[in-house]
Amino acid sequence: MKAPSCRRCADGMSIGSPWGEGAATVCRVRESPSTPKGMVVAVEPALETMALSKSYDGVHAVDAINLQVPQHSVFGFLGPNGAGKTTTMKMLLGLIRPTSGSGRIFGLDIESDSSQVRRRVGYLPQEPRFYPRMTARETLRFAAGFFFSGPSQRLEVRIAEMLELVGLSGKADRPIKTLSGGETQRLGIAQAQIHEPDLLILDEPAAALDPLGRRDVLAILEQFRQTSTVFYSTHILDDVQRVSDIVCILKDGRIVSQGPLDDILASGADSVFVVTVQGDVSRAQAALLDQPWVAQVAVDGEAHAARMRITVSDVDVAATRLQRVLLADETLVVTEFSRPSVRLEDVFVSLVEDEGRDE
Repeated sequence: MKAPSCRRCADGMSIGSPWGEGAATVCRVRESPSTPKGMVVAVEPALETMALSKSYDGVHAVDAINLQVPQHSVFGFLGPNGAGKTTTMKMLLGLIRPTSGSGRIFGLDIESDSSQVRRRVGYLPQEPRFYPRMTARETLRFAAGFFFSGPSQRLEVRIAEMLELVGLSGKADRPIKTLSGGETQRLGIAQAQIHEPDLLILDEPAAALDPLGRRDVLAILEQFRQTSTVFYSTHILDDVQRVSDIVCILKDGRIVSQGPLDDILASGADSVFVVTVQGDVSRAQAALLDQPWVAQVAVDGEAHAARMRITVSDVDVAATRLQRVLLADETLVVTEFSRPSVRLEDVFVSLVEDEGRDE
């Protein structure tokens, strides 16, 4: 896949992310004019926090979290209600002050450099509100007036681009009060992106939308990856699995897991194989339990046809030898051999519940 280009870079090339190959891409930049041509220097993350905390009356809403969001990634920020997601976002935006800890956005301190941070960030609150009598076009023109820089002609082109991107070109000049909930949400995303920010912070961008509305929002987020970094919160875990590179799971203000999506999913994968056989099922079960790398064989079926769920201690060995063990019995027929797929929802529930039991 072609690496995304960056409007701030002359060459538009990319290097790997700090989370590992394939997780995300970041811009190739030169540190200064004196840096030798062709030398690639390390690139700061789009967003990072260091023990960022917020307390209310001695209760930790956010408890010493350390985030790192690579540039040009889609970062899913997950957690149950009350986990501290919105509080974290408000601290990043300078809307509330941290109790302790710190954060940086493109190297800018979220407290002392707040005004500069806001110029580089687009924000969508969980429930965006607009002037109902204004049109979508007027709303984007009004929002752009705060941070957009450039000639008015360029602004009108940008507004048209955003309306097209979010599918509102045909309704650009209608009052917002006539738009549906999904259309209003898409307008909120366009407003957050109107001034070409480097980072988008979106609080539940697909909340309360029907499946088609969610699909449209996800498609928009994937397009933003090319020019921006997307940091968004949600409770719709299937959506996260579709578009995110990196995931962070929050529980009671603390991070319980953070990393590339594939690694998060792998951490929740049981060492289980599913096999369906026809033949002497009890003999097949005994042959499997004879193997030192087989921990358990659960059988569901009859004496001559059954589905077996096999838990192993060594996945690599099982992947190469399990079928051979079964097929050593020439009277046995294997009709299914698979590993159960892992869903982010299962991993999320397991992590959150385990964290609760540890307390």
